[in-house]
Amino acid sequence: MVASAVDWNAVRTEFPALARWTYLNTATYGQVPLRAQAAVARHFAHRDETAARDFLTWFDDMDELRALIAQLIHCAPGDIAFTLNASSALSLFLGGIDWKTGDKIVTLADEFPNHYYYASLLAAKGAELIELPEIDRLPDRTRAIVISSVNYTNGYRPDLQAISELARKAGALLYIDGTQSLGALQFDIGKIQPGMFAVDGYKWLLCPNGATFFYASPELRTHLAPSIVGWRSDRGWRKPEELHHGSPQLPEGAERYEGGMLAFPVLYAMAESVRMFLELGPAAIEERVLSFAAKAAAILKASGAKIRHEGSNIVAGYWTGGDAAALARDLERRGIVVAARHGNLRVSPHFYNSSGDLDILASELAKR
Repeated sequence: MVASAVDWNAVRTEFPALARWTYLNTATYGQVPLRAQAAVARHFAHRDETAARDFLTWFDDMDELRALIAQLIHCAPGDIAFTLNASSALSLFLGGIDWKTGDKIVTLADEFPNHYYYASLLAAKGAELIELPEIDRLPDRTRAIVISSVNYTNGYRPDLQAISELARKAGALLYIDGTQSLGALQFDIGKIQPGMFAVDGYKWLLCPNGATFFYASPELRTHLAPSIVGWRSDRGWRKPEELHHGSPQLPEGAERYEGGMLAFPVLYAMAESVRMFLELGPAAIEERVLSFAAKAAAILKASGAKIRHEGSNIVAGYWTGGDAAALARDLERRGIVVAARHGNLRVSPHFYNSSGDLDILASELAKR
């Protein structure tokens, strides 16, 4: 679907909060569409109707969601697993590596705290965290690279394909957190080939909290053990009346990492949000988001700000001697929701925004 074929005004009605706020803060929270909220209500109504007797069919619905996500990021449905947040996926990834003294973990400067916190704790096992301004080389004995597809504070977009090539040459595992890009920017697993790609859906994928998926490559699954083991860890789990009491035979797909019940209500919401993205067209969405981001950058520059990184869905501007946090609070009092991160005013428009939203931002910044 091309951008001109989409009735964006009609799409905007799915997000009632936009009628009351000039919301330019999707990098903090995405607005959940009404159709996703309705999917949650349908699930609970169905539970009431059936007394949850057909709960196994809910897993069939989740397999349909795996297929939708696979279509969005270009992988096989069996490569997708569900978890509660990106921290859980990262903990599975880093916790499953047999670390030796002298091993290196590489991340980027000013990364999301997740990537520092767990890696720092691995110092007890002899692993060292290396922070680089950009990844154009890897130190000896790099075992893992943990990065975000887009930096949450400044909008930096690393060259994921080049980093992936470095990782393969070094025999290192690549973990990418796509929480700050998927839904705004397209992503192709086949081109990047990470070991794991995790996305917490509450930002750009417009899902409720708790709707998170991760891709685990077939190669990674051959040696990454589950961190959660439960009744669904055995491949015969779909026959609960015949569950055995011995050692589990793990399913071949990424569902081996789920272990037990899933957060069905929020995952039904995720399914509707992903359907919306596929219907609108990821290419059309990316074009619209980057167009709005470019306009936001121009507005910030016109007000005297300097932009950290151009060409990103997250626009971070700063004023010499300015107080971004105070400005963000002042704008919120005037009905404009943005964010401040590490001295930057962060503006993050999504496809549900309009040129009018950015005009309001420009008008209010002109008053500062």
